[in-house]
Amino acid sequence: MPPAGQSLPTTGRVPDLRRDSPALALFLLTAISTIGFVDRIIMNVLVEPLRKEFALTDTQIGLLVGLAFAVLNVVLGIAVARIAERRPRLPLIAVGTLLWSIATAGCGMVGNWVQLLVARIGVGVGEAVGLPATASVVSDYFPPKRRATAMSVLALAPPVGALIGSAGGAWIAQHYGWRAAFQFAALPGLLLALAIWVLVAEPPRGRHDRGDAGAVPPLGAVIARFWNIRSARHLLAGSSIAGMVGFGLNAFLAAMLARRFGFTLVEAGVAAGLVASFPSTISVLAGGWLADRIGARNPSAYALIPGLCLLVSAPLYLLAITRDVPWQLLSLLGLSALVQYTYLGGTSGVFQNLMGPRMRATSTAFTSMVYTLIGGGLGPLLLGLLSGYFAPLHPGPGESLVWAMGAIALLYLWAALHYLLAARHVGEDLREALAG
Repeated sequence: MPPAGQSLPTTGRVPDLRRDSPALALFLLTAISTIGFVDRIIMNVLVEPLRKEFALTDTQIGLLVGLAFAVLNVVLGIAVARIAERRPRLPLIAVGTLLWSIATAGCGMVGNWVQLLVARIGVGVGEAVGLPATASVVSDYFPPKRRATAMSVLALAPPVGALIGSAGGAWIAQHYGWRAAFQFAALPGLLLALAIWVLVAEPPRGRHDRGDAGAVPPLGAVIARFWNIRSARHLLAGSSIAGMVGFGLNAFLAAMLARRFGFTLVEAGVAAGLVASFPSTISVLAGGWLADRIGARNPSAYALIPGLCLLVSAPLYLLAITRDVPWQLLSLLGLSALVQYTYLGGTSGVFQNLMGPRMRATSTAFTSMVYTLIGGGLGPLLLGLLSGYFAPLHPGPGESLVWAMGAIALLYLWAALHYLLAARHVGEDLREALAG
């Protein structure tokens, strides 16, 4: 200690502001995932302006919204996740957030469809760097019995991002043009990249788990674990199919409202955003909370609750999409969304609990790869192709989209079957995994 009256010598170092705070980490990681979804989904509400400016078909739109994003995302996501198993994860999240924000801004500077396609691929590249490690970090901040709830909060990114991207993007596009919508969407990510870098501490890996967190298993072992665990196989299949349906339906909802009912860009964006946000937020949070609450006594609830909800959502969506009165259609779509997304938080929580601490970033990247290819990639493309197929048969305004959306919504029944099959095994599988 220095003599009385003298101060400690200064080192000139910048003070470390990072905090080991689960609440702060979850808040910022959820915000980053939300902005990532905004930058991904804002293209949906800009379908009509882009279609008119570049003379695009629905198939081209489906490719732009879906597979363009998935092209490099699926490959880089796995590669980055392998790095995240060995290296600090928060710097990767910060850099990835910065990259996709810059690419989103680039989408507003393009001069043709090919350039837009390249910029869209850039958004996928940034998310491949930034997002695979988020679930791994959250898992190290929260114990197993609270992970489904924490993952449900993280899974709020799609519904909240849908509202911001659809309503906000539509309003900006109508008043300032579609290019400005991309520019505005890019700004929050730049700030969040700095915040996660400066404010959040890297958590000790596997601190809430039994077993060895030191060894990094090969990629093949992670994929084999998904295949060898019966419940994991069915949960991955069911969530992939449900994601494909959800991505496809949401990609064309605003366009359908504009074509069929003559909604303006803002009206269609706000309506699509509200339907995809508030009911979905309740669905995601309630699904994760119920899964943790009931799953403590009966672990089959982690699969049974989503399976039953998906069974209900398919007929509800079909009933909604066939209404000729806009408020009836939107009300029933909101009711469907109340049960449509209960699978998100619980499924993610189960995957994190089934995987070892050094498997989680890779398992998240692997599931994201499957979701991106099947859900984000094939969903919009399949719906666009179906719309083109139905166009000569149902030439009325927006009718081909209605038929295509109804057809793809039936696949929720297939997803439900996988969840109900997973419910038979998930309890035993979780007990074995949590025992170390």
